[in-house]
Amino acid sequence: MLGVLDPKERRMTDAGTPFSRMPAGLRWSAATAAFQIEGARTADGRGRSIWDDFVDAPGRVRDGSTAEPGPDSYHRAAEDIDLLRGLGVDRYRFSISWVRVQPDGTGAVSAPGLDYYDRLVDGLLDAGITPFPTLYHWDLPSALEARGGWLDRDTAGRFADYAAVVAEALADRVKHWYTINEPVSTSLQGYAIGELAPGRQLLFDCLPTVHHQLLAHGRAAAALRERGAESVGIVNNHTWVIPASASEADREAAHVYDLIHNRLFADPVLTGRYPDLAPLGAEMPIRDGDMDAITVTSDFYGVNYYNPTTIAAAPAGAPVPFVQVPTPDAEHTGFGELWPIVPTGLTAFLVDAKERYGDALPPVVIGENGASFPEPDHPTEAIEDRRRIAYLQGHIAAVADAVDQGVDVEEYTVWSLLDNFEWADGFTQRFGLVHVDHETSRRTPKASFAWYRDRIASTR
Repeated sequence: MLGVLDPKERRMTDAGTPFSRMPAGLRWSAATAAFQIEGARTADGRGRSIWDDFVDAPGRVRDGSTAEPGPDSYHRAAEDIDLLRGLGVDRYRFSISWVRVQPDGTGAVSAPGLDYYDRLVDGLLDAGITPFPTLYHWDLPSALEARGGWLDRDTAGRFADYAAVVAEALADRVKHWYTINEPVSTSLQGYAIGELAPGRQLLFDCLPTVHHQLLAHGRAAAALRERGAESVGIVNNHTWVIPASASEADREAAHVYDLIHNRLFADPVLTGRYPDLAPLGAEMPIRDGDMDAITVTSDFYGVNYYNPTTIAAAPAGAPVPFVQVPTPDAEHTGFGELWPIVPTGLTAFLVDAKERYGDALPPVVIGENGASFPEPDHPTEAIEDRRRIAYLQGHIAAVADAVDQGVDVEEYTVWSLLDNFEWADGFTQRFGLVHVDHETSRRTPKASFAWYRDRIASTR
């Protein structure tokens, strides 16, 4: 998960990638998340989540948007299913909103909320698409955050209870589940530096949130399996870490960053142990039986990948020992130079994971991969998003290269089916295969939609 890619080699490899190459036998998917697409934040008794609190706080979201109406999928799910049917995907990754099911995060269940997901599952199955829900995609109930949120060990128990409620309603038809999406983003961006909800700035004091999310994953996995789940796994955002130079200081900074971003989340799930946290001067709040619960047998390991991360040593006196810097000689997405486009980084990460974890690494599912580029809010002509197509081409080929080197990858998922509410960036970033007018919720497929559809069809 840590290495150096020579800039010349990186340019040559990416430029020469056989973009039409598709891994044999791969399943194809597209993804969304509840808060980003559903809208209807007060409909049918839905409770408040930390993201409702975040968007309602002035200055938190770049454009002041509140995730409404956006795609309004709570009222337009049938349109999404029609798009997925036309795309020809095997599976649809969506998330279930905890506060639609349990408005306060515990106790009473909202029948209308469960009914929405019940109808969505039936609609997907009728369309020949396997539902692949995520139980937690960042929308923690505000009532639980008031008690400490993921800093509070009890939240793991409440999450397992919620998982049981959802499974009782859906597991007769839903057999494949993600538990928690990107615990790294919740811990580091939500609790350490405050870029995402709940907006805390605890730096390394955020580390209990890591353990409690992983514990929640293990307990939820057990609840799902007790109710008939066949395939359960966690999905994390991972990155290939590149030292900014060969200096000892930069390499040590990159090692610490890799430890925090990658290994702190993967090692416990896959090996039953946390990595050595001495460089952080920290310990995890482990109790008897916790690691056994976390290291449940994973049926797959989910990898979200967007870009590599180049790390340099931080200046003296900085609160953390590393700083992210631009990756040399790399193009970037609409997020700017800290989101470089380097498909070979995905290959490198996957191969390194296979070498690091060996037989402990189950089949890999690419749970998210995609890119945002500037596009008009109200287009007057077709969107020919060629840069997105090139990004997807390169990363699918990177998966094929990893498969050739012995990595068992079962599934590839594009983020995202729809332009959506992009968290603290609001409606300013567009990842979708389908353009969404966020004022009218009108959906218009882009060129990348047709490209992905044709690539899927070519593998049948």
